[in-house]
Amino acid sequence: MSSTPATLNAPVSADLKRPCLILGVESSCDETGLALVQLPAEGEPRLLAHALHSQIDMHQAYGGVVPELASRDHIRRVIPLARQVLAESGQTLADIDVVAYTRGPGLAGALLVGAGMACALGTALNKPLLGVHHLEGHLLSPFLSVDPPEFPFVALLVSGGHTQLMRVDGVGRYEMLGETVDDAAGEAFDKSAKLMGLPYPGGPHLSRLAESGDPKAFELPRPMLHSGNLDFSFAGLKTAVRTHLVRLGWLDRPDLLAAPEAQPVLANLAASAQGAIVEVLVKKVLLALKSTGLKRVVVAGGVGANRLLRAQLDQACARRQIRVHYPEMHLCTDNGAMIALAAAMRIQSGQARLSTEPSFDVKPRWDLSSI
Repeated sequence: MSSTPATLNAPVSADLKRPCLILGVESSCDETGLALVQLPAEGEPRLLAHALHSQIDMHQAYGGVVPELASRDHIRRVIPLARQVLAESGQTLADIDVVAYTRGPGLAGALLVGAGMACALGTALNKPLLGVHHLEGHLLSPFLSVDPPEFPFVALLVSGGHTQLMRVDGVGRYEMLGETVDDAAGEAFDKSAKLMGLPYPGGPHLSRLAESGDPKAFELPRPMLHSGNLDFSFAGLKTAVRTHLVRLGWLDRPDLLAAPEAQPVLANLAASAQGAIVEVLVKKVLLALKSTGLKRVVVAGGVGANRLLRAQLDQACARRQIRVHYPEMHLCTDNGAMIALAAAMRIQSGQARLSTEPSFDVKPRWDLSSI
């Protein structure tokens, strides 16, 4: 599903002037997001409106995302959400200067819906297109917060199947410091939650259950905590949770997992699992800060909304006089605002590769270091 070389290498349009209005379309997995970001003549990009539809209720019955259902639901939602953001912002289709969309990574069918909508709209309006890397959207999303960061910084990207530490010196200037070698932090949350009989999406349910538990009740590993590098591994932690459930005789026993007497024990197991994940993330961030000498850190992605992670990282960094930045809570999950913002910041920095040739050039697998 690659595009033509001309599409990939098209230079920034000489006719694109600031201020410009960017429509962002996100459809990489199970959220449909549309947003409008204004790049003013002077100053930083500004979010005018965004709308989001989550497919959680639809996928809950299956215990996870069903790609075909996700794609079909994106088709139903993308046009109404576009109309919603235009109405809320007071803009019209004619006001749009650039149509940005998530090019990858993600589910192929889901990505194609957003790309198709963007290409059709760009063609109809005779406006350029910009394919955006989903993870770059997450990485730059804190720039829409009330306390935006400044370059350079260390970034902890904890989104879905990705756990990565990067040195970020500017837009498009990313140095990978470490990443997961198997399960990511988000997968450890979700898979542990599923083993405990918690509903989809498991991570938030596990975190809520952990609030009433004792994080020291179960002895769980801290994988690669003392590895001497900045890589992660959470598959062993998930396996340890499974081992405890086997010992309790509760694995694959929804009747026992749902019993009232099991809830305090499950709360302790949830708290212990969450505590192990957060400890590894925090200590690896501190090691990255020490190795780079930087005094600023950005946390982005869905796991970045975890309250324990925020509390422990804030506390550890405050003692070291290090600034920590997060996206606003409502922008931690996948959303169109981060896609429009990433497009705006690439245009602002002169690194945008705009295309006037519509093509369904999605990249389900796309390494951030390659952009």
